[in-house]
Amino acid sequence: MSYTILGKKVEMPVEVRTASAFMALYSVPSATAQSIIDYTGLTVLQYRPGRALCGLVFVDYIDGDLGPYNEFGVTYMVRSHTAPPETSVLGDLRSLAAGTAGALIHELPVDGEFTKAAGREIWGFPKVLAEFDTEHVGSVKRGSVSRDGKLITQLSVKSGVSVPGGGANMSLAAYSHLDGVTRCTSWDMAPTGVKSRPGGAEVQLGSHPMAAELRKLGLPRRALMTTTIKNLAMTFGEATVI
Repeated sequence: MSYTILGKKVEMPVEVRTASAFMALYSVPSATAQSIIDYTGLTVLQYRPGRALCGLVFVDYIDGDLGPYNEFGVTYMVRSHTAPPETSVLGDLRSLAAGTAGALIHELPVDGEFTKAAGREIWGFPKVLAEFDTEHVGSVKRGSVSRDGKLITQLSVKSGVSVPGGGANMSLAAYSHLDGVTRCTSWDMAPTGVKSRPGGAEVQLGSHPMAAELRKLGLPRRALMTTTIKNLAMTFGEATVI
């Protein structure tokens, strides 16, 4: 399968050969998170009663089929769309441990026109153009993203300790919703140089509506954990409408 995006042919699956990333994971009220993602028809995963997981992530795509670009994502851990409606918190924890949970890509600003067009057309990812100022090297990783002249967020993440088995491949279902359609995409990752720690993040929210939505979740607050990835190779497969 291939797509023609802005006059350029994109073959599937799409490969990212080199990228780096840093992220902060937050515990947020599940009722508020659910109200935010209701538009997708998906259900937030509860890692404990009344609490859901929201991630803020900066990615520097260095070498990949869609070219080099910066990306900022607001993600929520969600139940698989095939999970029974009576799934419990214990069932959610089991799905986390088994790797059968999914990640909803709720917001996805980027700084490249081509990747924006490809992301929206191929997978239904909600990519929009934004302005970035990032630093992916050093003991503290920093990222700032703004749109329409308004700050969305500034995030800094301190390096943690090396994760045993941090180079193991992993797969995740990436969910997206655009123009009234929810999709599920296979997302394979091969990270190396992974470091994690409890806490370790400082976040500042700006005046953009995306920031206002994060404030509804109680941010800024202490992160549950932070992760930095020195090199992240990824493969994105076809999207399936659900």
